[in-house]
This record gives sequence, structure tokens and C-alpha cells, in this order.
Amino acid sequence: MASPRLETYCCPNRDAATQLVMNFQPEVFCGVCIGSASISLLLTILQLLPKKGQSPRKMPKASSSSTILLLISICDILGGLGMIFRSSVWLGFPSFIANISVVNGTDVWPSTFCVGSAMWIQLLYSAGFWWLFCYAVDSYLVVRRSAGLSTIVLYHMMTWGLAVMLCVEGIALLYYPSLSSCENGLEHAIPHYITTYAPLLLVLVVNPILFRRTVSAVASLLKGRQGIYTENERRLGTEIQMRFFKIMLVFVICWSSNIINETLLFYLEMQPDINEMPLKNIRSAALITWIIMGVLNPMQGFLFTLAFYGWTGWRVDLKWRKREIPWESMSSSTVGENAYPSPVNYQSNIHDSKKISTTDSQQTDEAISMLSEGNTSSDERLTRSSPIYQGW
Repeated sequence: MASPRLETYCCPNRDAATQLVMNFQPEVFCGVCIGSASISLLLTILQLLPKKGQSPRKMPKASSSSTILLLISICDILGGLGMIFRSSVWLGFPSFIANISVVNGTDVWPSTFCVGSAMWIQLLYSAGFWWLFCYAVDSYLVVRRSAGLSTIVLYHMMTWGLAVMLCVEGIALLYYPSLSSCENGLEHAIPHYITTYAPLLLVLVVNPILFRRTVSAVASLLKGRQGIYTENERRLGTEIQMRFFKIMLVFVICWSSNIINETLLFYLEMQPDINEMPLKNIRSAALITWIIMGVLNPMQGFLFTLAFYGWTGWRVDLKWRKREIPWESMSSSTVGENAYPSPVNYQSNIHDSKKISTTDSQQTDEAISMLSEGNTSSDERLTRSSPIYQGW
């Protein structure tokens, strides 16, 4: 799981709340993390692999939206691998891990492993949060026709730059002036927790607002395409809204336990003695949410692919051939195959108006198709209702 407590545990003089959760059934907890991360990893890769029965098409040009969705899945896969590796070492080499607690020890490798593995997990999941924020921004800009593949470079700079900067800054403040003297006070820990949870809270607060604005803009685009709002277009708008809802639902399910757990642990840290009997229920709730985090955090990767693409099936096609990958929009290639180049010179204003209408409609279809990528039924309805498909 991804928690700033992993970095805090690397401090030999760690606080009592961190000691409580990290020492609670560590073998069971590591086994839960390995099992959940392994299942999520296998199912996520299965979701992304091409499937048998899909008609081979010429691979279309990727959109910024599909690229972002793929990068989110990659961050989840790499973060899950980090969890598996870290938990496996904890289970397989208990004497090696025990040296982390030694103050002024001569062996630096246990502490190096502790800090390195925790930073790897935290960095990848933090980058996934930033990519999810970029997806909400890009969805809004797409319907406003202000985004495209060119903006993916800016997203890369923002995502990896902010993720690395916040992670390094939080770790530096936590371990200042040295690993053996960290956690002497909350002034070391609080900045680390802020830099860790800032992107998570950003997604929770800002993404629903951007998704809501995007859905409203989609409705306006669909109405303006032909001047009417048909049942097919209403259904397509509803499916895009449902897709955004599923994305946020998965995010809330996977990470709400982290916020609850951190709130409980901070409350325990403020108490003179966390082992007092009146605090028993709070300690129990903190330990329960700690185990829940080990289950839900790694499952984000697989659950996100369900929200992005739906269930893609078991029949994997491992034959190498040039075909459309699952995360690409099917309607983009359909629209492109049915569109024919128009003559350069027109003899009347009527032809000019038809050309402008067709171009605007195609841009609208492309914008909508980027938001409904992976949804075959939506793409097919979009193509059938397109003026290009109707032979304008």
C-alpha cells in the first residue's frame, strides 16, 4: 500500500502511532499486500492486452486522452511491482529488516532499502494522481477544442516534475538533518504528509468539478452538432457522465481508507499515551483501516481499467500484427475511413458552407470519441449519427 508511514518507519526513533500499525501482524499485512498487488497486476495486464475476436484495424493515431489513461495504468503497474518487491523482502529477510530499527547501526543497506522502496511506491502513485488530474483537465479542454497530442508534453512536465519535486521535498524535510534524528517533532513529519496527500486531495476536490463542467460542455456539443438532441446523443452523454462517475468512485473506494487511517493515527499521536484504554476503539479502527489499505490501494490499477474500458474479456490474442490497441478510440478510425478529401476549389457558397459544417461536425465527433474511448457501443452510435457517416 502507499502511505507516508512507510517512510516514517525508516526513522529509528519513529513515533508511537507508526510503530503501532507497522508492528501489527507484519507477516499477515505483507502477505495481504503481495496477494492484492499480484492479483491487480495480472488482471490489469490482462485488461490491456489485445483480445481475440476484435477486428484488426489500422492502428489510429493516439489521442492525448488515451495516452493519459495508459500512463495511469503504467503507474499503477509499477507501483504494484514496488509493493510486491518490498513486501517480499520483508517476509523473506526478517533479520535484514530488523536492522532498520537499530540506532547508529553500521549497516546502511536496510535503511537504504526502506527509504528507496517507500519512495518508489510513493512516487509512482503520486504520479498516478497527477495523471488523473491531467485527464480531467484534458477532458475539459478537449470538448473546448483547446487540447490535443501537443499538450501531452506539458502534462509530462507537470506530472513528473511535481511528483518528483514533492516527493524529494517531503523526504528531505522528514530526514533532515539525518535519518537517525528524524521524527523528533511534528515539524519534520507534517510537511512530508502534506506533500504526500496534496495530489490525492486535489483529485478528490477538483476532478469532480472538472468532470461536471465537461459533461455540461458535451451536452452543448451534442445539441449543436445537428441542432437537435436525439435519444442516441442523450444516451451517449449519459455514458460519458457514467464513465467519469466510475473513475471517481474507484478513486474514493481505493483511497478513502488512507485519509481515515491517517486522521486516526494523527489523533493518536497527539495523545500522551496511545495505549490507554479509552483509546482502544480508535486503535482498533486504525489497525482495521491499515489492513484495508493493503487490500484496496494495489487494486486501483485493475479497478481503473474497468472504469476506463469495461471488462475486455479473457481471450488474449498474442499474435503480433498491426491492429488497434484496446485503449484506442474505435470511432476515430471509423470517421477517418469514411471521410473523403474535399476539392480545393468550390464553385458556390453552398459547397463552402457544407465543407465548414462537415469539418465542425468531424471535430465535434473526434472530441466526443476521445471521451468515450474504449466504449464500443458509444463509438458505433457516434459514427452512425455523424453527418459524415450519413453522407453529407
